[in-house]
Amino acid sequence: MLVTLLLYLGLLYLAICLSFYFFQHYGFFRPEILSHTFQYKYPFPFEELDFEMEDGGRINAIHFKVPNSRGVVYYLKGNSKSLKGWGKFAKDFLSNGYDFFMMDYRGFGKSRGKRTQSRVFNDAQFLYKWLSEQYAEDKIVLYGRSWGSGVAARIASWNKPGLLILDSPYFSFYYNVNRYLFFIPLKYLLRYDIRTDLYLKNVRCPVHIIHGTHDRLISYSQSEKLKALYPDNVMLHPIEGARHNNLPDFAEFFEVLYTILDLKARKSS
Repeated sequence: MLVTLLLYLGLLYLAICLSFYFFQHYGFFRPEILSHTFQYKYPFPFEELDFEMEDGGRINAIHFKVPNSRGVVYYLKGNSKSLKGWGKFAKDFLSNGYDFFMMDYRGFGKSRGKRTQSRVFNDAQFLYKWLSEQYAEDKIVLYGRSWGSGVAARIASWNKPGLLILDSPYFSFYYNVNRYLFFIPLKYLLRYDIRTDLYLKNVRCPVHIIHGTHDRLISYSQSEKLKALYPDNVMLHPIEGARHNNLPDFAEFFEVLYTILDLKARKSS
């Protein structure tokens, strides 16, 4: 009886591990898929761009411009929806004199192709190089929000942007997932580890972290750990009482963000 029970439990555990390995994309990503003919509508002038990748994938992006811009914000978004909704955040940067650039990851919006960690990084790097042909590198601000924070850190580690802003980042994607799934061998099953903690070691520009102290999805303590690792280069800005998805409800969030952007512009002028 005991042997049979242990066998059933073992098979159940194996089923959980296999299910996680093969279906983790459904848990980590909530994309909104748009037809190629969908028309974006924003209250500000913008250009829609398509980048054809060497492996056959296609990356869709939007580019907002303002007269006499202070530079450009390259915004790496979170793991849900598409540019259709995320484009609204352009206003926070356009109003501060910055151009704004954002892409959809593969499988999101109008972007097409199989998504893997290496492909996300390579796509983001390809678009960074394209941006660096339009702007001086020290005029590029990398902004990573939630899941995109690790992508932004990886791109910053490969290049020399003027500034890196991490909005509600994880210490590493592995670390954050392990908080919930500590009972399975994530080291062998997780397809996305995204080691923000390691990438920041090679980032030479100033790093600003903005994080809500009541964030339950990605705990505020993870930003504290990143700050502790690189105290001389990382500036941590806690937003008291804010959770993961309501930072814009706090006036302090905008005060911090606008101060960072204004300081960056004055140092670059």
